[in-house]
Amino acid sequence: MSTPGTQGTDAGPTSPGAPPAPPVSQRRLVVGVCATIVAVAFESIAVATAMPVAARDLDGFAYYAWSFSVFVIGMLFSTVVGGRLGDRIGPARPLLVGIVVFALGLVLAGSATTMGQLIAGRFVQGLGGGVLNVSIFVCVAQVFAPQDRPRMFSYISTAWVLPAFVGPPVSAWLTHRLSWHWVFFAVLPLVALGGALVLPTMLRLMRSFVPSEPEPGARPPAPIWAAVVVSLAAAALQLAGQRLDVVALVLLVAGLAGLAVGLPRLMPPGFLRFRRGISPVIVVRGLLPGAFFGGEAFIPLMLVEQRGVALVLAGATLTVGAVGWTTGSWIQSRPWLRLRRDRLITVGCCSVALGLASVGTLAFLPGVPFWLAGVGWVFAGFGMGLSVSSTSLAVMTLSSEAEQGRNASSLNLFDALGSSVFVGIAGSLFNALRPGGDLPLTFGVLLLSMMVIAVLAALASLRIGVVRNEFAPR
Repeated sequence: MSTPGTQGTDAGPTSPGAPPAPPVSQRRLVVGVCATIVAVAFESIAVATAMPVAARDLDGFAYYAWSFSVFVIGMLFSTVVGGRLGDRIGPARPLLVGIVVFALGLVLAGSATTMGQLIAGRFVQGLGGGVLNVSIFVCVAQVFAPQDRPRMFSYISTAWVLPAFVGPPVSAWLTHRLSWHWVFFAVLPLVALGGALVLPTMLRLMRSFVPSEPEPGARPPAPIWAAVVVSLAAAALQLAGQRLDVVALVLLVAGLAGLAVGLPRLMPPGFLRFRRGISPVIVVRGLLPGAFFGGEAFIPLMLVEQRGVALVLAGATLTVGAVGWTTGSWIQSRPWLRLRRDRLITVGCCSVALGLASVGTLAFLPGVPFWLAGVGWVFAGFGMGLSVSSTSLAVMTLSSEAEQGRNASSLNLFDALGSSVFVGIAGSLFNALRPGGDLPLTFGVLLLSMMVIAVLAALASLRIGVVRNEFAPR
């Protein structure tokens, strides 16, 4: 992971007219960042496995959904705060604070004796996770040369999907053999390892950080009040999706109004006009993960309820999707791949749409072997691997040095918001159709609806404009 002209020195990249980047250990940073990401991703997957037992133990099924909603609320808010801090004081301090806050959330949730304490712990974890996401993005922009960034994002993507292979069985073993509390406590050593590995690099970045001068006409920092409004709006939309009554309608209207007021203040100029450049990239990043995770949440349920497939085999479908994700992420980082970044994003969106179309069609054809769902989901995962890394790289390329933090927060905020909203929409479709008893119709309509969202993402990607590949001759 050495940059041009620094073989073995591990120095960060420099740009014309900018002071030399500090000599930092890229290898140590890669390992530390990936260890931290594995911890966050493992916690997210493992908690989904252990939460039913925790809710029963704490007599908290009435508040079950909040254990997931408050994580998203905390992450949406802290993503904006992390972006502001990254541009103002650099990414090092926010990254270290994010690690500490996430660890505190693990301790708070792991030691919970009431459902309220567990929910509070999840909220604190979301606060830490949001800051970490943005800070890692800005660190990559500052420390790695453009031609090294695709490889770094392939490592990051692999770290995100790796827990999909081991998270559920490890979480189940800890829950049954020890206690659900240990699902949270077991993540702490990984967080500590990541923090210890990145600490020397972060200290060097702190000492050498020089704020970039804002360009003429540069945007003011993202307003905190808008982050609060958008976070509460996302919570309202999630709650609306969990019920079908008058209260849901009120929550829906309030949530949409909150997004209309707060979201434009947190997005790049021209976002509502869909101006070419960063805005369509961010739109894709909201639509595509929403479509993917909205479908993924119901594929195991479809295989178990409709086909009578064993739970372990149904879960294996998601595992092969993770293999596809890792493969797509690896391919986008290869120097021999000269396809432009904007076109890689489009190809990725089309691959996700193809995967969702395959699995959705399978729902209407009960005579077709169930394992074909795994084949289709490989395409969906492959598309995510291509697109998620490429959208991050596109935003990094299109952002000025002084706005890396702000644009990173916009990207991550819309990613989390899209996932939250479209998973909620998928849940609402399921709740509305399932009482009719027609399972092929229920799952088929749900999955094909998510396919439509992926197609919209592909159309949005055509608006991005030219984003050159980092390996293309200059």
